[in-house]
Amino acid sequence: PSSYRKKKLLQRSPRLQFKAKMCTLEKRGSIFILTLTGDGEHRLNPTLLDSIQSSLRRVRQEATASSALVTTAHGKFFSNGYDIAWARSSDEVKERMILMDSLLRSVVSDLLTLPMPTIAAVTGHASAAGYTLALAHDHVLMRSDRGFLYMSELDINLVIPAWFVALLEAKIGSPAARRHVVLNAAKLTAKEALRLGVIDSAHDSAAETVEAALALAADLVKRGWVGHVYAQNRKVFLGRVIRAVEDTSERKSYTTSRL
Repeated sequence: PSSYRKKKLLQRSPRLQFKAKMCTLEKRGSIFILTLTGDGEHRLNPTLLDSIQSSLRRVRQEATASSALVTTAHGKFFSNGYDIAWARSSDEVKERMILMDSLLRSVVSDLLTLPMPTIAAVTGHASAAGYTLALAHDHVLMRSDRGFLYMSELDINLVIPAWFVALLEAKIGSPAARRHVVLNAAKLTAKEALRLGVIDSAHDSAAETVEAALALAADLVKRGWVGHVYAQNRKVFLGRVIRAVEDTSERKSYTTSRL
């Protein structure tokens, strides 16, 4: 949607207009820590997505020669997906779904082109679009005492976007595992996600997950990789995913699914 259209949609949504900043960005040496704040579900509405993207712009601007990003969240949820309740609270449901899709594509595009390794420390449930946000990172670490990864589209009567599937295909090697994720709407615990190769490692608590993510980030920074070279290699490696993120031709089938 155009910036004017986006502004008009947000003007009609007082529930979103006055929320405080929904994420924080901290820098420790060459490591950036992006945290989705608060104890809510971290639903990906325009306010949160804009806040994430603003933080990623800062990361890009302030990056040193060799940096890393860790993304995590407070509370029980990493992210519970799109804010469908916000979309349904208006007679412009399709337009609001398109807006959230557009903003998430922009965030994921930023992550896929960021000149540094990226790590998702999944400290709670990650569902649907929230699962996609986690998978958009180069590495995914997950707590094992609580939370699951869940592509919930079948259970909520939505058609999974083709660009979500492109990301799943790039990040989950086994066709059987991908089928389990998408066509069984499986709720993967950290143990099962690790067995299926969906995540890099599992940890006993939220704090230990973040600690492990920071340790991994420090190890990657020590490699001394040049940021723009890392980004170019990622672009080559994930070129099909990047093209899928940029291709909005399949939005019609997504936004006209039963809401």
